[in-house]
Amino acid sequence: MDPFAFPPLAALLDAAYGALTGLSDLLTPIAGASAAALAVVLVTLLVRALLIPVGISQAKAEQTRARLAPKLRELQRRHKKNPERLQKEMMALYKAENTSPFAGMLPVLAQAPVVGILYTLFLRPEIAGHPNELLSHDLFGAPLGTSLVSALFGGTATPATFLVFGVLLAIMIAVAEVTRRVFRPTPVEGDDSPLNSPTMLRVMSSLHYLTAVFAAFVPLAAALYLTVTVVWTLVQRVILRRRFPLPTPAVSRAAVSGR
Repeated sequence: MDPFAFPPLAALLDAAYGALTGLSDLLTPIAGASAAALAVVLVTLLVRALLIPVGISQAKAEQTRARLAPKLRELQRRHKKNPERLQKEMMALYKAENTSPFAGMLPVLAQAPVVGILYTLFLRPEIAGHPNELLSHDLFGAPLGTSLVSALFGGTATPATFLVFGVLLAIMIAVAEVTRRVFRPTPVEGDDSPLNSPTMLRVMSSLHYLTAVFAAFVPLAAALYLTVTVVWTLVQRVILRRRFPLPTPAVSRAAVSGR
C-alpha cells in the first residue's frame, strides 16, 4: 500500500515538491544543474536551525540522566528482585526530576518525516500526477534520485556517482569516528547491568557508523541531507556539551586496568 496515495499525505508531498522546485529554480543562476542539491542543503540547515531549541532540551536531558545515574543504579541494586517495584521507583524519580527516560529523542523523531519526504521526492517518477522534474537534477554529474546500491546493482554507476557518494560517505565516517572518540561511553564503577558491559559499550559506539551504511541505500538527495545533518549534530553536541557538561562518573577498575 502506498501511504502517499492518502490525500493529505499526497498534498503534503506535492507541497514539499513545489517548495523544493521553487527554491531550486531560485538557486539555478548560482548553482546550475546542482541547484536542487543546494536546495536540499539549505532545507537541511533550516530544519536543523529550527531544531536548535530541541537540541538544547536534549543536552539538558542528557545531563539530567547522567546526574540521576547513581540513584538509578542504587534503585536497581535495591529492587533487582522486584521488577514491578523497580519500575515504579524509577518513574517516581523521573517525575520528581521533571524528566523521563525518553527525553531527548525528539530531534531524531522530528527529522524522520523530513528524510522520508526527501527519499520519496527523489524516488518517484511522478508527483501528484505530473512528471518529477527533480529527478533531472544532479550533483557534479551524479543523479540526485539514484542510490549507490541501486547504481551498483543496476549497472548505472558512473565515476561521478562513485566520487560524490565516496566523498559523502567519507565525511559521514569521519564524523562518526570523531563522535565515537569524543562521546565514548565509559564503564561505570558499581554498575553491573548488561548496558555497562565492555561489549555493549563497543556496540553502542559502533552505532555511529549506521548513518553511513543507511546513506548507501537512499537516493543521493537523502544522503546529502544525512551528511549535512551529522556534521551539524557533531558541532552542536560539542558546543552544548561545553554548556551542559556531564558529571564525571566513577570509572570501573576494569576500564582503568585495560588502558
